[in-house]
Amino acid sequence: MLFHCGKFQFDLSRPLVMGIVNVTPDSFSDGGQHVSCAAAIEHAYRLHEDGADMLDIGGESTRPGASLVSEQEELDRVLPVIEALRGISLPISIDTYKPTVMRAALAAGASMVNDVNALQVNGGLKVLAQSDAAVCLMHKQGTPKTMQQRPVYQDVVQEVGNFLGERIAVIEAEGIARNRIAIDPGFGFGKSVEHNFDLLRQLARLQSLGVPVLVGLSRKSMLGAVTGRDVGDRLAASVAAALLAVQRGATIVRVHDVRETVDALKVWQACEQ
Repeated sequence: MLFHCGKFQFDLSRPLVMGIVNVTPDSFSDGGQHVSCAAAIEHAYRLHEDGADMLDIGGESTRPGASLVSEQEELDRVLPVIEALRGISLPISIDTYKPTVMRAALAAGASMVNDVNALQVNGGLKVLAQSDAAVCLMHKQGTPKTMQQRPVYQDVVQEVGNFLGERIAVIEAEGIARNRIAIDPGFGFGKSVEHNFDLLRQLARLQSLGVPVLVGLSRKSMLGAVTGRDVGDRLAASVAAALLAVQRGATIVRVHDVRETVDALKVWQACEQ
């Protein structure tokens, strides 16, 4: 099955690498590094050169404990970056849950929406249905302010899968084709370290939903919990986690360290041929 992102198509014969461009002062790993428009654009082109297949532009942190950002502030952060990247030869994803930001970003040149709320905010479905953009639906429990306080599941993999399956059905009913949909189990979004590793261990179960699985494990606290490394020193753990996710069926890995992840995946692919 081809994965459609606006004018871009992927045959998914190999895993895709999505590079992270956070235009925020408070993201958990790189907050403030690319908060200026010029720095974010420069970083995006560097990730492109490093081998990214797509770029994910975000203007509001959703890390645990993060504060909300107004629509206007988010627009002011992301739109100049997306507009400046309009001519780049890979799809731009907008990381937002706000329909107004989605609509403006798609008009500015984005061809994918990466939504931590899985299009549950009123108006989001309509924006996507009126476009040819792809969408990634993520699972989370709670809000960024509260989600890591006491996450509880009976069977985290089944509950995440049930939620995402229900969202796929709702979105398809609105006329959004399945070949435009990806899913993200939401590592670190309302999950304990044990929940996260249960999800990673059994990630293949989500393949039964029949859409690409996007995984974001890069530099996350679950890796710090097992390595004892600070967030800026989790490169090796992040690359290992990306490889493990791909081995278990992930189609897209969302990462900070594009060059290293691309190289690791090339070695893995050579071994698998």
